Amino acid sequence: MNVLKLALPLAAALSLSACGVNSIPTKEEGVKSAWGEVENQYQRRADLIPNLVATVKGFAQQEQDVLVGVTEARAKATQTTLKAEDLSDPAKVAAYNDAQSGLSSALSRLMVVVEKYPELKSDQNFLALQSQLEGTENRISIARRDYNEAVRTYNVEIRTFPAIIVAKTIYGAEPKEPFAATTANAETAPPVSFAK
Repeated sequence: MNVLKLALPLAAALSLSACGVNSIPTKEEGVKSAWGEVENQYQRRADLIPNLVATVKGFAQQEQDVLVGVTEARAKATQTTLKAEDLSDPAKVAAYNDAQSGLSSALSRLMVVVEKYPELKSDQNFLALQSQLEGTENRISIARRDYNEAVRTYNVEIRTFPAIIVAKTIYGAEPKEPFAATTANAETAPPVSFAK
């Protein structure tokens, strides 16, 4: 009789652990944590931009339109926020992604301008900022990859049996949106020509 009293709660605990009661919130927290790291790296980039713009401005005053474009893109990117609870909304994820892509594009234009100014490219302050920005772009890429992996594991968990039952009935879980390529025609490699 005592064995039966112990076996019943043990069987109930095992069945609950197998159905996703614990794994769904764990994976959802993993998504939120990965998202926090994406936001952290985007904030790091946004924090570097004013110093970069100020440094370039000192050397390239006539490039005012590019500098204004970077500043405006930074402002838009920092004003466009995405909360962890909005990660299931494709429109909000796309808007956030578009704002960040706009900033990336503006920074690319700024780096093209820098090529016109050899004295700027040799300035130690600029070189340090450029190095930090490049490192941050790499961190953003890694954070986005880690976020996408966390989203993938979460989405698989809430869509597979038996966790799907718990996901829908207890948590009302919705799939999270991963980041997608932001460049037009990103699936096509750019043509490369070495002809002179």
